[in-house]
Formats: sequence, structure tokens, C-alpha cells
Amino acid sequence: MKKTALVVCPGRGTYNRAELGYLAKYAAKQAALISQLDHTRADLNLSTVTELDSEANFSSRIHLKADNAAALIFAAGITDFKAINRDKFELVALTGNSMGWYTALGCADVWSANTAMRIVSSMAQLTANEPGAQFIYPLVDENWQFCTERQQLVNAQIAQHQDELFMSIYYGGYAVLAGTKSAVSAAIAALPPCDDRFPMLLNGHAGFHTSLMQTASASALQQWPAQHFSAPSLPLIDGRGHIWPADVKNPEQLQQYTLQHQVCQSYNFSLALQVAVKEFAPEHIILLGPGGSLGGAVAQSLIDINWQGLSSKQDFVAAQAEAMPYILSMGIDEQRQAVII
Repeated sequence: MKKTALVVCPGRGTYNRAELGYLAKYAAKQAALISQLDHTRADLNLSTVTELDSEANFSSRIHLKADNAAALIFAAGITDFKAINRDKFELVALTGNSMGWYTALGCADVWSANTAMRIVSSMAQLTANEPGAQFIYPLVDENWQFCTERQQLVNAQIAQHQDELFMSIYYGGYAVLAGTKSAVSAAIAALPPCDDRFPMLLNGHAGFHTSLMQTASASALQQWPAQHFSAPSLPLIDGRGHIWPADVKNPEQLQQYTLQHQVCQSYNFSLALQVAVKEFAPEHIILLGPGGSLGGAVAQSLIDINWQGLSSKQDFVAAQAEAMPYILSMGIDEQRQAVII
């Protein structure tokens, strides 16, 4: 009998040094799709995903360039999605984190793969040219228990830098903040260091999911009218926790949300994930690649609502030790095999 599954798409920053060669390793059976995506990128006079993925060495200058990173992440996500064994899993819904929303739209046939690649590349260029910066700070302790003091510290910084610093992404046990470079620098200096690496500036990121993106949003709305948006083939849960039902045609609303609302306002990935599990009760959650970093934020979002009795990092680790883990990451070889075979 098939198992029901929610599919989750990762955001920017998930194609890193360790992911170089991801497409070559995992997407061999999707050669025709990769060829299409390469052709689209070539038409845009941009490096193809095959060229980028097959570089001899990882280069921050090349691979973390906004439109290159976005293209690689989208290509990895959609080829992973196509590789899911549909005889084993019934896919009940799709969601994603930040840029993962675009990948979800491509997987759900709102856009063709070629159109999705064009929009992903375009949005990466438009938003990268906007001002600001982005950083991440944990709101949980080492046991993934919510820390009220850290939330208060973050709230104080947002209040102190009103209209310059914003909550960008609610990302499981982490706050992703964005704003003007001066406000971000001041907040990073003010917040107490923790875990030897936070607060962490996200290199190459602008003021994503804030009002600093208004110009990019206006350009995108003009460049990509509603006619490019089709009804989704699977239910979608967006960054407000709103459900877009399958086969319901609302291109204008979907365009406005995708190119205006979520570009310029906070993206609540935690809520999207929580709504998805409550409304669709999937037997498994499948995380698309590249990489496997999404797992922690997903688990923390579930712990926050005590989903299936999860209340700590230890609970999650124990649950994942089962023969068939609840969360299956396609960027982890052993778990990937459970998804594709």
C-alpha cells in the first residue's frame, strides 16, 4: 500500500561546496529534463546547470552567484521530485522555504520546467540587485527547546531598528532577519554570540522578504503576468500557511502572492510546515535536495507543535532511527534510496 507524503522544497543557500556534482550524481535518469533546463539557461546567456554542477572545484564567486545558485537549487529540486517512486508514495501536498516556493510551483505544474527556470533565474537577478542583507540567529537551545530570552533579544533589535530591520523568514528554531546593511550590522553586533557561529551573516543575500524588495517585485509583476500561472496539480501551502487547492484556477491571486506578497513580506516556513502536517497528515515528509540542511528546521517546526509526540531533539533523533524514518531527505543517500526504490 502506498504511503502518503508531503514534499518540501529547500531555499537558497542549499547548494554549497559539499553539493558540487549533485546533479551528476543523482539526476542521470533525468537527462532529458536537465537538457531542457540547460537550453533555457543558454537562451538567457547564462551558465547551464550542467556546466555549473560539473566544475572541477567549488567557487563561491561562481556557485553562490544569485542566479547560478537559484538555478542549481531548482534543477536539483525538480529532478529529485521527478525521481520519487509514485508506486510507493502518494504525494498529498507541496510546500517550500523561501526560494523553495518557486520550486514547489514548478513541481506542481503551475509553471512548466522551462518557465520555472526562467522565472527562478529572473527573480534571483532582480532581488540580488536590491539593497540590504540577511542573517540567521537561533531561537532554540541545544535540545531544540524554544528559548524565550533569545526571542526577546531578536524582538528588541527589530523594535530598535524600526522600518530598517525585519523578520524575514520564520525557519523552524531559527529567526532569519533582513534589513538595511547598517541595521543588520548593528543587530549582529548587539546579539549575544552562541553556538560558535551565530549570529551568522548570509553572504550574498539581500533584504529578502522585506519591503526593501518593492522595486524587484514591481519589475517581476510586469515581466511575468498572470497568464504564466496555471492551476496546481497538487495542493500547495505558502509562506502564510495558506492552502492553494489542486486544480483550482486563480492565476491573478497566485501571481500577486508569488511576485508581490512573499517577495516583500515575511515568509513563515514554520507555519507552512505545521499547517501541511495538520491538514494532510502525511505518513512521511520528503525533503528535496540539494543537501540535507532542511531537516533540522522541519523537525524544529514539528517539535514546536508537539507533532506525534516530538518534544525535543532527542525525540527526533530516536524517531529517525526507525527502519523507515518519518522525514526522508533525498540529499542523504540512505534515505534517498527509500524514496526512489
